[in-house]
Amino acid sequence: MTAGTTHSGMAGRSIPRVEAAAKVTGRAEYAHNLCLPGMLYGKIHRSVVAHARIRNVDTSAAEAVEGVHRVVVADDIHNVIPDPYYGPAFHDQPILAIDKVRHAGEPIAVVLASDPHIAEEAASRIVVDYETLPAVFDEVEAMTADTIVHEELKPAGTFADLKHLEGRKHTNVALDYHLRHGEVEAAFAAAEQVFDHTFHTSPVMHAPLEPLVSIADPGDSGLTIHTASQSPSFVRIEIARLLGWPENKVRVKVPYLGGGFGAKLYIKLEALVTALALMTNRPVKISLTMEEQFYTITRHATTLRIKSGVARDGRITARQCEIWWNSGAYADIGPRVTQKSGFTAAGPYDIENVSIDSYSLYTNLPPAGALRGFGVPQLVWAYESHTDMIARAIEMDPLDFRRKNLLRNGRPQATGTVVKHAATDEVLERAAALINWAEPLDRGDGIIRRGRGIAIGFKASISPTTSVALVNVYADGSCALHCSTVDMGQGSDTVMAQIAADVLELPIERITVVHPDTDVTPYDMATLGSRSTYHMGNAVKRAAEDAREKLAAMAQEVDLPADTPISDLFKKKYGMQAGNVIGTGTFIPAYTPPNSETGQSGNVTPFWMVGATGV
Repeated sequence: MTAGTTHSGMAGRSIPRVEAAAKVTGRAEYAHNLCLPGMLYGKIHRSVVAHARIRNVDTSAAEAVEGVHRVVVADDIHNVIPDPYYGPAFHDQPILAIDKVRHAGEPIAVVLASDPHIAEEAASRIVVDYETLPAVFDEVEAMTADTIVHEELKPAGTFADLKHLEGRKHTNVALDYHLRHGEVEAAFAAAEQVFDHTFHTSPVMHAPLEPLVSIADPGDSGLTIHTASQSPSFVRIEIARLLGWPENKVRVKVPYLGGGFGAKLYIKLEALVTALALMTNRPVKISLTMEEQFYTITRHATTLRIKSGVARDGRITARQCEIWWNSGAYADIGPRVTQKSGFTAAGPYDIENVSIDSYSLYTNLPPAGALRGFGVPQLVWAYESHTDMIARAIEMDPLDFRRKNLLRNGRPQATGTVVKHAATDEVLERAAALINWAEPLDRGDGIIRRGRGIAIGFKASISPTTSVALVNVYADGSCALHCSTVDMGQGSDTVMAQIAADVLELPIERITVVHPDTDVTPYDMATLGSRSTYHMGNAVKRAAEDAREKLAAMAQEVDLPADTPISDLFKKKYGMQAGNVIGTGTFIPAYTPPNSETGQSGNVTPFWMVGATGV
């Protein structure tokens, strides 16, 4: 089927992004730009202490500010949402603080006004009476601390890879993941040398150019949420659950997104603006400042202990890893980060004997969640520093040490899953060549010295997840691609259009990618974890193939050649330019859950990712 000139081999080519013109000309509309008739602006009053009981919230001074529409506290939320707790792993986070605050910056009250400046001024006049409680901030101390952040945990049961989460009481351990491979203790006893190092990483803030913003707009048929989100399908499901509504009464729309990096996953402001909009029966918008972002979500701080046994010839024969993840006051997606990164904590090395213990821990810091890499950057920094320290100690070239121990295709990784399509050796050698590793280096002898370094990292993709796509071919041979993958600057709209263009043999200019809108774009788990091109890309491919098969059937029905232009097919069938052909595709990769005691799985990830850096 063609629409005129065909453009085969589009996927994989470097082309101008499909959204580039809108962005560089300023025509791209972001959620921050939206202003709805009658809209109220919300500004949040936040906790100034890390852990305390709330004795009283005095809102009288805020309510006295001229122009204030309403001041809302937790009791008001209860009137709209009786069980106002949310979260992707545990339902542990209240929409506004209830009885206690668990981290500095936690939302306690919201001021609504028609002018955001009035709301901000009024919010600053709220006075909270606290009874300060002991706090725990260190992830290792949280394992045994007397201070318990949550008295009881209720699993969310939302995602297949977290179905094993248990309800727990009187502990700060949200999840403990364990992997056992081989005979670790015996291997340590037989090792020529044993190296034991501990590393620490600090919280990191995502800092996307566009801070978090959400608008809830109530209507007769339900609720529309305009939001800066990487996971519109999850937002719809979670808001419907909180309200006790069917999903078709909740519509989530994501316009252009100004960066995300994991900061805009799951529920952030959406539950709060939903409650406020239903209370007032008016659209409500909350947009955070960059300072407020620091209180909302960060990358995990970690403590990582790595112990390795090394043979006389430089082979790593045993590795033990203990990782403590500081998930902050609310779990967010910390348990997934803890488990998924635990799969690869031993690094991209072929080690026969591995022990990994990975813990997701509550503390009184702001919540931590997914930030570019899903915990892998912390691990890579630790195990590659550990690798260099070992190489230096045994007087072996760091590149040669890595070569000797590298995990290659066809070998089982520590989880038991065989490595496929991960060219670790090629990637490592390419990085080494780019920095001329084999050439002599003038290291200098003055105050400025020069050095070289190389590192390699290994990552598993999230599984199991589901992606669904829809391709709508119009009678003139153009096409609309409906998918809920969010393009936040990574170029996914362009990639999906290229895939559809290849299958349908259409010029990419004939394909429009529809922005995520849960009323018109099908389900996608989320845009995260380096999954979109593989998962949604396969769904788009299947949807386009489905449409292509239907077009071929139409050609056969009207007795035209298979390569007839699409517009001619429709005209022959309907006698005019009319009709549509719709193709759908779903992609769910195979997955075997890891054993709860050993972490072993024959298929823990649909694919492996490998990257190397040379400096």
